[in-house]
Order: sequence, then structure tokens, then C-alpha cells
Amino acid sequence: MNDPVSSPFVRVGREGGVVTLTLSRPDALNRFTTGDQFLELASRIREVNADPTAHALVITGEGRAFCAGGDIRKMAAREEFSAGSVADIQQRYRQTVHQVPLALAEADIPTIAAVNGAAYGAGCDLACFCDIRLAARSATFTVSFAQLGIVSGDGGSWMLPRLVGRSKAMELTFTADPVDAEAALRIGLVSSVVDDEALLPQAHGLAQRIARHPAQAMRMNKRLLRDSEQMNLSGHLDLVAALQAIAHVSPEHLAAVEAAVAGLQRRGPRLR
Repeated sequence: MNDPVSSPFVRVGREGGVVTLTLSRPDALNRFTTGDQFLELASRIREVNADPTAHALVITGEGRAFCAGGDIRKMAAREEFSAGSVADIQQRYRQTVHQVPLALAEADIPTIAAVNGAAYGAGCDLACFCDIRLAARSATFTVSFAQLGIVSGDGGSWMLPRLVGRSKAMELTFTADPVDAEAALRIGLVSSVVDDEALLPQAHGLAQRIARHPAQAMRMNKRLLRDSEQMNLSGHLDLVAALQAIAHVSPEHLAAVEAAVAGLQRRGPRLR
């Protein structure tokens, strides 16, 4: 039997160009209980992003939770993230917790959160930092930090207003009220809700539809969408010109347009 302390927190699976990272501590509802778990997840995300043969990344949880946040027992005992002085805690967050949102924010590979159950606190933030969120009908989202007298320690307060708007982000943060999957869909927190047993097939199907396109172009498209939030139009168009020039001389682009032309020729007069 694996030692629950030393066994991997993240299980890695792969099918073609789609990599799946599964938080694999179901007995603890996939909570983050140590700094090493944040570092392990961040490391796996960065490894996938650095792999040119990986075209899409899915993140999900094992069992009945996606990720139920942090370990409140350790908070109460002043252990792990709550241990030491203010300076100690600040540095610990920078070195461990913050590595996950940074890894996702810096990743060029398209990312999908398949939210299979409870996504509380840091788990909700983890889902928010993925590019696309699919929710099982049993999924629940809670920005739960206010209940514990703390703030979002991993960047969720930066991302949440960008997803649901300022007013709704304030409401979710101030009330710490749970949001079910259908409500999450209505406010734009997730892009679709599916039956529980269909969640991973749907997520992998979406990932495969993404993965069928040239990987370099997909990564550049993601960069344009992501960076546009921080740039003016002139700067964005400069980046567009640079990336488009790279794309036009790539063998993947040539192969794609040649295949498209061949398809047009096969269909012939029917397109007129």
C-alpha cells in the first residue's frame, strides 16, 4: 500500500496529444495539505507545457471532489501554511502555493478543468485558472476564504472578476455562498454542465478536438487571447504580426492548407 504522505498527489495519464492530470487523494477530497503538493502539481503542468507533442491538458480530481481547498485542521493547529511569522508565511506562499497559478497562467498549452465535484477555496481557484471549465451536475463551487477569515491565497481574486465580472466576483467572495453547477453555468463560471458519468468523456472529447489542430498555432492563439487582456490594440497587433509571420513559414501551416485545398478539390462543384 502506498504511503499517503509520500505517494504522488498527481496522477498523469495520456491519450495521444491529450494529457490528463488527476488529483489523486480522494480520501482527503483532494485537498492541498502540504507545500510539496502545490509544487508537484506546478511541476507536472510545466512538464506538460514543455512537451511539444502535448496538445491539450485536462485537470480533474479522483473520487467525489475536484479539490476541496486547503487543510483547515492544519490551519487551526498553526501548521504548514499557517506556521511561523508573517514573513515566513508570505515567503512560503510565494515558493509553493503561487507556483500553481503561475504555471497555469504561463502555460501556452490549452487547459481544461473537468470539475467532477466539490471545488472549494484553492480548488475553485485552480479551476478558474484553467482556460475552459466543464462541470459535472454534482459539482459545487465555493469561494470559501471569508468563512475562514483569510483571503484567496493563490490568485483567485485576480482571475475571478475576469470570468464572472466584478459585481458577481464580489458577491461570491463576500458571501462565500456555494454555487451549484447550473448556477455556475448561468454566471459564466463554467462553459457547460454534463451528467457526472459523461464528464471525462466530454472533457477528453473537447481536448481531442483541440488537439487535432497544429499545436504551435494553438499555443500562439492562446497567447494572443491571454495577452490581449493586458495590452492595448497597437501592442496586440504587433504581437499578431510577429506570431502570424512565424505561423506562415511553419511546415504545419503548409500541411494544413494543402490538406484544405485537397478537400476543396475533392468536393469540387458542390461548393459553388
